[in-house]
Amino acid sequence: MGINRICASIINKDTTETTISAVAPLVELFEMRIDLVGNNWPDITRQLPKPWIACNRLLREGGMWHGSEAVRKEELLRALHLGADVIDIELSTPDLEKLVPIIKKKAKCLISSHNFIDTPTFEELKTIIEMELAEGADICKVVTFAKKPEDNLTILRLIPEFPKARVVAFAMGDLGLSSRILCPLVGGDFTYAAMEKRLEAAPGQIAATELNKMYQMVQQ
Repeated sequence: MGINRICASIINKDTTETTISAVAPLVELFEMRIDLVGNNWPDITRQLPKPWIACNRLLREGGMWHGSEAVRKEELLRALHLGADVIDIELSTPDLEKLVPIIKKKAKCLISSHNFIDTPTFEELKTIIEMELAEGADICKVVTFAKKPEDNLTILRLIPEFPKARVVAFAMGDLGLSSRILCPLVGGDFTYAAMEKRLEAAPGQIAATELNKMYQMVQQ
């Protein structure tokens, strides 16, 4: 895997083929935020020239899905049949153990955990990764909120702690910016970026163009 593995988050129902074409050379995959895009999300995915992650985020984990849990899962399974390469499902999802085997028949399963309040201790974070792996995650994702600079080191330490696993780990917020950038540089599977400025899917997300420039500087 390259050190510049970027996943661009699509959150806008008006995302055009022109925008996608401009971002595609800068990233290795896309994230379709079903909960934010709305009903026309399948139309947008048909325009994606690279692998994509389907995500229908729970309200309690920072998402905007207001429908039933049953329909939320149905939309994720619909994405599975529409060609999603990865399905993002939260560790806190009810009946997770029933959904993971279904996902893994056709795609990779990313099991995620989000904390919008703070960054727990390293031992607590390790336990989350262990739980995700126990549930059958192909990719483990742990995202916290940085309240102090040291939180960046705490969250990034997860990546070398699990050398045989695919891990995405970083902290949100202004103080977590460095962990977003460093995640793939220290062995993380990828990091997230916004399609454009002011279209951030989470606090502290950087535009794909800016993040790509940073990685190009590192490689020079």
